[in-house]
Amino acid sequence: MNVDRELDTRGLNCPLPILKAKKALSEMQSGQTLRVVATDSGSVRDFIAFSRQTGNELVEQTTEGKDYIHILKRR
Repeated sequence: MNVDRELDTRGLNCPLPILKAKKALSEMQSGQTLRVVATDSGSVRDFIAFSRQTGNELVEQTTEGKDYIHILKRR
């Protein structure tokens, strides 16, 4: 999948991955995609809740080894 921006939040715990993603999304244009790489297992549920609350679309969530990958589309 083609993403417009990537954010590495490995080693950061809740709520830092969400806060960094929120800041990155605020700097992006509507329709652009953001790929967030996290190591916090709680980020899976956190990004689901974040997308519901903000209206940004959670396009995909996958796990690659110890990394949790979240792809969001800016509303």
